[in-house]
Amino acid sequence: MGWVAPEITLERPWTDHVTGDERALADAWLDFHRQTLLWKCGGLTGEQLKLRCVEPSALSLLGILRHMAEVERDWFRYRFAGERPGYLYVTDDDMDAEFAVDGADAEADYATYLAEIEAVRRTTAGRSLDETFLDPRRGIEMSLRFVYTTMIQEYARHNGHADLLRERIDGATGH
Repeated sequence: MGWVAPEITLERPWTDHVTGDERALADAWLDFHRQTLLWKCGGLTGEQLKLRCVEPSALSLLGILRHMAEVERDWFRYRFAGERPGYLYVTDDDMDAEFAVDGADAEADYATYLAEIEAVRRTTAGRSLDETFLDPRRGIEMSLRFVYTTMIQEYARHNGHADLLRERIDGATGH
């Protein structure tokens, strides 16, 4: 059978911060969306994670996981922190390469996603949402608050896709 994505218990960390400060709430919502994606992948084999369930779309759960690792790296580490970590999957010639999962190693990609989340947490620890930076792609000043908002909406959108993909794979639905 091979590797199977770990099953996780979906927590709702934002419920502890409904009257908390903005940063605690932003961190909690972002973590909730990260957990939701992992929850949607839980219990599936690498081959199931690669399934493209809605033709002709190239979307798969593994593709979404790889995409979100790439997006986390891009927004937090490259744009906000000014690091130059390089791409995980995409290239300058193929900016959608993270969705090409046929030859991918699901276990390694899952570990890469988790490692990227930890790197992002280290990058943002103790940083103010008011902190600004010059976006190297757009040449405009942005705030860390904008990055958090962007990431929360990005996860919300892709977790909706993940709901549909997971249901198509094995009938599992969320609540």
